Amino acid sequence: MTRPITAGIDGSEESLAALAWAAREAVRRDLPLRVVHAWRFQAHDALDTGDRAAQERWVGEAAEEAVRTVRERHSGLDVTTDVPEGDAVETLTAAAADAEMLVLGSRGHGRLMGFLVGSVGQQVIVDAARPVVFVRAGDKASDEVAGHEIVVGQEGDPEDSAAALGFAFETAARRGATVRAVRAWTLPPVFAYSPSSLQLLDEAGGLEPFERKNLAAALAPWRERYPDVHVVEHVEMGSAGQVLLSVSGTAQLMVVGRRARRSAVGARIGSVAGGVLHHADCPVAVVPPA
Repeated sequence: MTRPITAGIDGSEESLAALAWAAREAVRRDLPLRVVHAWRFQAHDALDTGDRAAQERWVGEAAEEAVRTVRERHSGLDVTTDVPEGDAVETLTAAAADAEMLVLGSRGHGRLMGFLVGSVGQQVIVDAARPVVFVRAGDKASDEVAGHEIVVGQEGDPEDSAAALGFAFETAARRGATVRAVRAWTLPPVFAYSPSSLQLLDEAGGLEPFERKNLAAALAPWRERYPDVHVVEHVEMGSAGQVLLSVSGTAQLMVVGRRARRSAVGARIGSVAGGVLHHADCPVAVVPPA
């Protein structure tokens, strides 16, 4: 089954940038593009209940207008447009399940826009079965150039970041880009040490060499699968979010794994993904675990 790259649009400048990004990626991956514009019927006032058919027609025309530019730029691209009426979270989550990735607009440097106002964006990230990419309004094709890296965060054991690393390497291979794999580390509290961990640290020669060894182990299978992808191993002391953001200025894409949870007050994503989504100067891909 061929999965399309799906772009969710809502008429905002951010979502149009996301659509353009999704189209370029669909061309690179030789995949179809699906454009989804979810909408809800809204009565105009207490006396005028509005016209559902007219609103649906307006949404459809707006979606087709957005897609027209994409078709002009990429004449050979297979593009379909859907304008389902329904809840945005449910619609986007369902669209992600059938897609190679879901691409949405994001304001960045603050709250998420469009479909992502309030808790909607977090719910989509939490529920999506496939990677979700967030694109800011200022994004442009010229940002995807040689010298701009695919930055990916790696933490924990190799399997913990396997999905994010796989997404980063595949994207880099198709773009001819370098992967910068970032592993941040901090000094653990004294009580976190155990005889076995102390032995491992001693064998590695200290904390930083230990972290470098872990990063190399996580990257090994991906280096073997993508031998032509140049890799920069970046190990730095500090919080993961801050270290990732420090290199986002020269990145064409930031890739982070998803650590999400639900609570009584709603869906929550991990602090690293949340911080990068709000402040990164490039598109951000949030990848669920394999």
